[in-house]
Amino acid sequence: MELRLFGEVQLRAGGRLRDLGTPRQHAVLAVLAVDAGRPVPIEVLVDRVWDEDPPAAARNVLYSHLSRIRRLLAEAGEMSVNLTRRGGGYVLEIDPDDVDLHRFTHLVERGSAANHGDAERAAALTEALDSWQGTPLAGITGEWAEQVRTTWHRRRVEAAVQWSELQLRLGRAALVLSRIPDLVTEYPLAEPLEALFMKALHAVGRGAEAIERFAIVRRRLADQLGVEPGAELRALHAALLRDELPATASGGYAGVTPAQLPADTRGFAGRRAELGELDRVLAEDDTAARTVVLSGTAGVGKTTLAIHWAHTARARFPGGQLYVNLRGFDPSGAPVTPSEAVRGFLEAFEVPRDRLPSTLEAQIGLYRSLLATHPVLVVLDNARDVEQVRPLLPGAPGCLAVVTSRDQLRGLVTTGAHPVAVDLLDRDEAFAVLHERIGAARVAAEPGAVDEIIDLCARLPLALAVVAARAATHPRFRLAALADQLREARGGLDEFADTDPATDPRAVFSWSYRRLSPAAARLFRQLGLHPGPDIGVAATASLAGRPVRPELTELARAHLITEHAAGRYSCHDLLRAYAAELVYANDSAADRHDAVERVLGHYVHTAYLADGFLDPRREVPPTLSPLPDGAEPGRIADHNHALTWFKTEYRILLTALHQDAVFDAQVWELGWTLRRFLAIQGHWQDELVALTTALAAATRLGDPAKQAFAHCYVGCSQVWLGRYDDARTNLQAALNLYESVDDVIGQAEVHHRYAWMLDTQAKTVEALAHAEKALALYRGAEHLAGQAKELNAVGWFHALLGEHEVAVEYCQEALDLHVSLGDLLNAAPTWDSLGYAHSHLGDATRAVECYSKAIELFRRNGYLINEARTLTRLADVHHDTGDLEAACAAWRHAHRILDQLGHPEALLVLDKLRKYTADRP
Repeated sequence: MELRLFGEVQLRAGGRLRDLGTPRQHAVLAVLAVDAGRPVPIEVLVDRVWDEDPPAAARNVLYSHLSRIRRLLAEAGEMSVNLTRRGGGYVLEIDPDDVDLHRFTHLVERGSAANHGDAERAAALTEALDSWQGTPLAGITGEWAEQVRTTWHRRRVEAAVQWSELQLRLGRAALVLSRIPDLVTEYPLAEPLEALFMKALHAVGRGAEAIERFAIVRRRLADQLGVEPGAELRALHAALLRDELPATASGGYAGVTPAQLPADTRGFAGRRAELGELDRVLAEDDTAARTVVLSGTAGVGKTTLAIHWAHTARARFPGGQLYVNLRGFDPSGAPVTPSEAVRGFLEAFEVPRDRLPSTLEAQIGLYRSLLATHPVLVVLDNARDVEQVRPLLPGAPGCLAVVTSRDQLRGLVTTGAHPVAVDLLDRDEAFAVLHERIGAARVAAEPGAVDEIIDLCARLPLALAVVAARAATHPRFRLAALADQLREARGGLDEFADTDPATDPRAVFSWSYRRLSPAAARLFRQLGLHPGPDIGVAATASLAGRPVRPELTELARAHLITEHAAGRYSCHDLLRAYAAELVYANDSAADRHDAVERVLGHYVHTAYLADGFLDPRREVPPTLSPLPDGAEPGRIADHNHALTWFKTEYRILLTALHQDAVFDAQVWELGWTLRRFLAIQGHWQDELVALTTALAAATRLGDPAKQAFAHCYVGCSQVWLGRYDDARTNLQAALNLYESVDDVIGQAEVHHRYAWMLDTQAKTVEALAHAEKALALYRGAEHLAGQAKELNAVGWFHALLGEHEVAVEYCQEALDLHVSLGDLLNAAPTWDSLGYAHSHLGDATRAVECYSKAIELFRRNGYLINEARTLTRLADVHHDTGDLEAACAAWRHAHRILDQLGHPEALLVLDKLRKYTADRP
């Protein structure tokens, strides 16, 4: 048996088409087939079949249609296909692959699977596109059928875009040109299709036609929508005019040229041989990706060399320059994972977070695709081992990776990487470094002292930099006096002596450290306890337990730390390791514990304050560990300040989660305070890591309530990542734990999250049941904010089920509660729900008022995606009432926001605009 929904609704069984009866009976079968396998309530069937004009005996007529459909299925002789009554509705039980619409979905999912090769994925998408036999539900009228058609046209375009990208990556541009012109004709406002059309034309040598396409599209958009082409098309057009495709020619994020290199070193000198090696590799045949490994001891200047050369060569890489410090030998013991690094690179290409693949393999595939057609320089600094580096190496011709490491990374060299050993400076190069940094006159005046300084620094660049900094900040000091002080310092370092004194920089570090004031010296040691890689003034003050600005200035002047941004300090990982050695050798275990406790307290309490601005009505705030004496929270002024603070600190907070078990309480609290920020910013992988760590801490603490919270939001992270089975397991574990401690509010929150998960899977009836359970629990606990939130959720699900009057009752009650609580943030989605319900009840005036209020509140609180979605619904109401100009204005505003966010719903808004232009006289 085969049920077709693309084109006219058809049923084929036994090799022939079956008569489906009246058009209304076609519509009933279509409603059941679109939701095949899920119960469709009677009210929903009536609403979808008759819109807002059902006959007086609609239920009786419907039962008659259902009876005929059941008889038709029986006559077809297919025992595996049944129409049954379940849960107050009817279910069409059929193998999804026997329905063309659902088979299309499965094929597209296979075409998106990261564990398949490009050719296999392209084949699945080809089959999906070939299954499209016409406009879905052709001949069926009504709002529901129109919504289905809009959705499936959008999914078809998305599948066509993905198919075209894969075929271009496989070198099959001619195949793309065989299909895409017809699609462009059918969807004239779909800019991603036009971009791929232009790329395919360019790939087969028809560059002039590709450029002409841009002019055609520009005129069309101006005539029909009154807008200019988007950023991708504009950047692609500019690149075609220059006869160079952008770095993202294979994939959809064109026009972005990352420039992540840190600043070049002022006064760089020497390294002629190594620079020559790098230049020779660059001049080699660029028909394959190339890798250079710069290896050498700590402090020998690998990073400085790599960055300096990268700046000199960046013009050769018009696709951009990527940089990451992998922190392979960081004293905190928390190197950057390949997943973290590749996500950072994808963000540099401005890949929207909601389009980031959930698996590392898929992320790496997207990253390498973005590098596939335009030369990019990738600097992988401070690598620990081959496993950390290999996933980040580009595979495209013309790209080059420069890797720095204390390890020789033989695994890369044996597979073709070019090794460059970075040794100590020779005497002339060391002299040149001091000449550049101290000044020609002083170096020339005391050549003997310069020679002795070079010897005492063992020609190590980092050590020379420390001495040069001291000389530069004391311009009246004779260099001979500095050499005497440095010589004296070498005698008292037995406890720090390296097996090879010639390469041990700690003598120089000690020389500089010994000249610090006691307060600055203590602060330097304590910095060895911080998770790094940098720290702000307020956090430093809590680490030390006192104000620290004078000491920070002193450390910076001594070149032991660097103020790399206003109020933020960092230092070389070798200096941090030295500071850690000092703190463990000189400070008691109790002092070290207190310092770590203070800085953790600072981060926990500041994050707690910042989180309060993200949602002032947050549920169940924990009782935080008391702030230790000497620690102070940072000052958070408002919502924007809170977001900025989180964006600056969250990488440090993620590293700070990795503590000894003695700090489990603070680790759990950090996970709690980080969760909301990570979720709303789309850092779902980081959210999962943070909450998994918090769960382990809560388990060691033996606190079931804390375990329940962590399980709940681990589950939420998994929902964002599409891992529904894992999410269901964690949500159920959370529910069981909350029940075991009789935490009613916690139970309600889990049911709320369960409803959200089911909503994302279009399981509205089940979602409603969980929302109603959550509402009952909140009411029993007299938790007003929770009641308001859940009343809106219940109302929203009733609206989705077509029960709009019931939805208004629930949502109005929710709104009254929000207003009485002063909770304008959470009132916004309730206004949106009311607008949706009123629009479907035919009260356009009230719908416009509700939507406008929601938009105002979303905009005030910075919720761009919500604002855009509500604008789209407002535009629909304006269009339905004949106010076409207002509709167009709202759609354009929504499109601007979604285009700015790079959100896939931008295409849906263009579909709405396309519909408007079709309706225009």
